[in-house]
Amino acid sequence: MKIEKLLIANRGEIAVRIMRSAQEMGIKTVAVYSTADVKARHVLAADEAYWIGESPSSESYLRADVIIETAKKAGAQAIHPGYGFLSENASFSKAVKDAGLIFVGPSSESILAMGDKLRSKETARKSKVPMVPGSEGAIKTVEEALEVSVLTGFPLLIKASAGGGGKGMRVVTKAEELENEMHMAMREAQSAFGDATVFIERYVQNPKHIEIQIIGDQHGNVVHLFERDCSIQRRHQKVIEEAPSGILTEKVRKAMGSDAVNLAKSCGYFSTGTVEFILDQNLEYYFLEMNTRLQVEHPVTELITGLDLVKEQIRIAQGEVLSEKVLGAQMRGNAIEIRICAEDPRNQFLPDVGTLTHFEGPKGPGIRLDSGYEKGDEIPIYYDPLMAKLIVFDQDRPSAIKRMLKAIEHFDLRGVANTLDFCHWVMCHPDFQEGWFDTHFIAKKFEASMLDQKLSDDEVEAFTVAGLYFQNKKSIPAVETINSQAQSKNNWKKRGSIHQN
Repeated sequence: MKIEKLLIANRGEIAVRIMRSAQEMGIKTVAVYSTADVKARHVLAADEAYWIGESPSSESYLRADVIIETAKKAGAQAIHPGYGFLSENASFSKAVKDAGLIFVGPSSESILAMGDKLRSKETARKSKVPMVPGSEGAIKTVEEALEVSVLTGFPLLIKASAGGGGKGMRVVTKAEELENEMHMAMREAQSAFGDATVFIERYVQNPKHIEIQIIGDQHGNVVHLFERDCSIQRRHQKVIEEAPSGILTEKVRKAMGSDAVNLAKSCGYFSTGTVEFILDQNLEYYFLEMNTRLQVEHPVTELITGLDLVKEQIRIAQGEVLSEKVLGAQMRGNAIEIRICAEDPRNQFLPDVGTLTHFEGPKGPGIRLDSGYEKGDEIPIYYDPLMAKLIVFDQDRPSAIKRMLKAIEHFDLRGVANTLDFCHWVMCHPDFQEGWFDTHFIAKKFEASMLDQKLSDDEVEAFTVAGLYFQNKKSIPAVETINSQAQSKNNWKKRGSIHQN
């Protein structure tokens, strides 16, 4: 069925981004908005816009019935959920289909199969995807947990089955802590997700977070579009992403991609999706979870493949077969994305609100800005603090880092606290430039005072040259070598604050 009008059930930068691709395809767009978003950019960018409720998301962007009725009222044939909100809600996907509309995303059956961590682990296990040792099902008693700990050893990780974003997740270092940490994880899971189910797996120390972008049509064709390194995280939330990974060998890349494709095929998956893995220091990888939606970080994949993933999603939703361009996609160059959030890195990354007195992004070759805001806009308190994503592309990783540094320096953003200079600090850090960082990088390396130190242009250039050298090495150095390198760099200093609010 040809989509002529599309409702975007989201807000902010992702709504604007989806509208851009849809309109380029000649599809009319419909925005929905809450009271807080009356003057929002996504409302102005759409061909039509409809108010759906008050400012809290529970009274607007999470009202599935109202969104579906609005789509019908507007004469839209399809609904794109973006990410967040209802994007991974199997009931919403089914309700859209039952209403005679097209859900631009996977089937409700696939969402259900992969949305629950325990169910997705079982699917992965049957598909022979490498798994972290742990419980095969839910853990209900401390006695069961102790039995599993014999298999996993300590430290181990207690995780909420319905969880995400680090909620309901506890690291346990010894048996004496197990009972208390398990009860705390269950209480947190119940509070956050309405489901206290937890499971246990071995805690992989110092891991990288590598994810594989997959895409499939409704005719059984599934391919992967290479990997993204999403290891720069704060409290299990991604902050900076890049493609490809600076440390994967071609052999590991091929194996991870094959496992991701097989997993997607096993649940009849179509549309875009992401299979996430953790990678240890020996380049051994283990299944983490699958996200059944478009990812925040999808632009880095678009830049290294030359594809528009939103357009491909729409084509798949219309029943089209994957094109030769997708089936034969090649990887070229390097792309890096930073998330620009209304958060204060000098004050424990607390969210900020206010008016954007200045919002002028950088321009030029190899620079892309996906934004949901502009100068004069208000940052509301009700939603995720993500304001924009700055993405750069260049021929290799060191060149992409240099381009990102320049792009950040030319971004004039004032009015609210933001993460621009924090991202600049990450780009300048020698561990990031050389590729030797894991998911604990921020917790181990960052202190707010570092944002007020300065790094000379010569030091930036020196680290970039070092990054190019290490990118060309074929294997990861031993842990002792990494530690030795870190010790030898204790004289490095961070570039200063760029944008004072």
